Amino acid sequence: MRYAEKRQLPAGLHFVATPIGSARDITLNALDVLASADVLASEDTRTTRRLMDIHAIPLDGRPLIAYHDHNGPRRRPQILAHLEAGKSVAYVSEAGTPLVADPGYALGRAAIEAGHRVFAVPGPSALLAALTVSGLPTDRFLFAGFPPAGRAARRRFLRELADIPATVVLYESPKRIHGLLDDLVEVFGSERESAIGRELTKRFEEVMRGPIGDLRNQLAERRLKGEIVLVVGRPVRAQVSGAKLDRALEEALDEHTLKDAVALVAERLGLARREVYQAALALGKDGAGSDGADSGGKDEAENG
Repeated sequence: MRYAEKRQLPAGLHFVATPIGSARDITLNALDVLASADVLASEDTRTTRRLMDIHAIPLDGRPLIAYHDHNGPRRRPQILAHLEAGKSVAYVSEAGTPLVADPGYALGRAAIEAGHRVFAVPGPSALLAALTVSGLPTDRFLFAGFPPAGRAARRRFLRELADIPATVVLYESPKRIHGLLDDLVEVFGSERESAIGRELTKRFEEVMRGPIGDLRNQLAERRLKGEIVLVVGRPVRAQVSGAKLDRALEEALDEHTLKDAVALVAERLGLARREVYQAALALGKDGAGSDGADSGGKDEAENG
């Protein structure tokens, strides 16, 4: 059965959201735009052709332009030329909503700066799907995209997010998820409520919920596959008295360096490492300040 209806589209750039899993999640409006646009542009032309075949939408000789991170500077002038000629151009990402962790941003900016109309054809999004099933607050959230791949850069990135009073949503690859979880425990503390969505809306969909330290431990020995979205709840200050924190630090500093003591206490009490580090400094000569070597490791202990 064909659902798409061919119609006259206004000239301009149409950003079309496509399914992240089930092909039936596409909207009727998106099918109409794919059937009607004068020109099609796609992050992955194979995926787009497969989606069009599933929904019986013929290409009918229309241009299908590959547009992705590697060829964007070369392809944008070609797409802008079609817009300048008064054509309707539909752009689709490989999956989900264009411009969300997607190369379409530069294309959209270029079209707007050139004075062309830009339209949104809304639909599926891994970001919103993950928020929906996470069980975490959705009244205020921040989409932070993909963290940096390098450990030092990733920790700096996470420290900027640690105290933001909002649910944080991250995308990550299966190869780097374990490193990200390790760093989140160190920077955010182990008790932040979180959820991991894997292969959302697909056959092997999996959602795991719980304190981030627990999720890290559950996944330590697993090799994950597929697309992963990590949702981290807003910060909730742990109810730990100053006296309890001081005692824990004093005990840890008896046997460990400042850096290791801060890491151990932060994870044990569910506190952010920088908070524990400041408490260690406040102990003065009875704590961090009594060991010249420890004091010299200030940046390493605070920043990890």
